[in-house]
Amino acid sequence: MMLPDASLYRCRVVHERLLPFRHRFEYRVFSLLLDIDRLPQVARASRLLRHNRFGLVSFHDRDHGPRDGTPLRPWVEAALQQHGLAEAGHRILLFCFPRLFGYVFNPLSVYFCHDAAGRLRATLYEVKNTFGDQHGYLIAVPDTADAAAPFEQQAAKRFHVSPFLPLDGAYRFRVLPPGRTIGLVIRQTGPGGALQLIASQTGRQEPLTDRNLLAAVIRHPLMTVKVIAGIHWQALQLWRKGAAFFRWRRPPAEPVSGSQPATRP
Repeated sequence: MMLPDASLYRCRVVHERLLPFRHRFEYRVFSLLLDIDRLPQVARASRLLRHNRFGLVSFHDRDHGPRDGTPLRPWVEAALQQHGLAEAGHRILLFCFPRLFGYVFNPLSVYFCHDAAGRLRATLYEVKNTFGDQHGYLIAVPDTADAAAPFEQQAAKRFHVSPFLPLDGAYRFRVLPPGRTIGLVIRQTGPGGALQLIASQTGRQEPLTDRNLLAAVIRHPLMTVKVIAGIHWQALQLWRKGAAFFRWRRPPAEPVSGSQPATRP
């Protein structure tokens, strides 16, 4: 199925900490799936969505990639080339939160990278923390006859995200590629392989029309503020429960790290 240049996804986010105690929360959000080469055209076709300027809803290049306001494609292509995945740089779709009233914080954005035949060949997970740091995990996607089938990927954790989780550990991703629905499940293990955290975002696709976009904003007018406020509120709850504190660690020198091959479950 050929995906449109832009889609809206109504989503549910769930986080569940398992060790050393259980702590769970969930909330509703909406995300956009955008062809990074078609951002100006998508914005011109909308009365609500703005590209690189203030609006009720907007997308700014400086929120992603090199974070300097330059186009995203050269940055993604450079990462793909560095890790031997240049063939995956044909069509690139970015799944992320937009800005609302000029503000956004994206804990996780995902680039879905396709080859010239339209096959999904790689995913680039762009992770941010509240200290202002960012790091990417680039992982190949296995060939499959069913392009809509879920797949699994894994990566060693190399980037400090939460002060209440150690840097040592690994991620296992289970991905349902974007289509009528989308699904991202991340399982984080600690030293010794014990499962520490499960985080997921699942959503259902809607056309990115002004009507659907306005309805999403009305449902979630403070969504982007709620995301950052919720992170700090949950951190307070973990601190009150006695979670161990781990000091900030400097991000890796390279902006994107390559990871282990993907598998089918």
